Amino acid sequence: MSDAGYEFTVVLPEVDESAFKTNDADPVEYAERLALAKAKSVARKYPASFVIGADTIVDFRGRIIGKAADAKEAEQITGKLFSAPHKVITGVAIVRLSDGTELVQSDITTVYPRKMTPGQIADHIKGGSWRDKAGAYAIQETGDEFVEKIEGSLTNVMGLPMELLESLLAGLNVQARRKQKD
Repeated sequence: MSDAGYEFTVVLPEVDESAFKTNDADPVEYAERLALAKAKSVARKYPASFVIGADTIVDFRGRIIGKAADAKEAEQITGKLFSAPHKVITGVAIVRLSDGTELVQSDITTVYPRKMTPGQIADHIKGGSWRDKAGAYAIQETGDEFVEKIEGSLTNVMGLPMELLESLLAGLNVQARRKQKD
């Protein structure tokens, strides 16, 4: 959001993500439910403000892939995701409790990976860039090397689909404050 010139404050939500079960959950609905829960959590502290919540997951053949718990799981996820196309889904929610505003939508981008060798996977895991990333990778850090192409929004794969966010804000007629550029 900073790169787009927005002024904002980051407030960590108080949401137990483990309470959101992935078994048999629709990936889009799951990402949207979690984004809404995060936005509502913060909005309770700032009821007159527009609060944006987002959550990114990976859909691999209908299975939700979140963040790896440890290096072993990251290795398994990486081997799986970099063997076939997968979808990156980010749910975005905008909430303002003072007037009942509640918008939730999602963006879906298909990622076509290059197959990684066992050595490349091991190097990726050793590098640690998988930590705290849905699908155990960050396209902005390794995209050129491991991604052949994407269909959809690059900013979605990075974790916040700016095109969708700006569309939602415009629909609310929100005049978001942007930093003055010199």
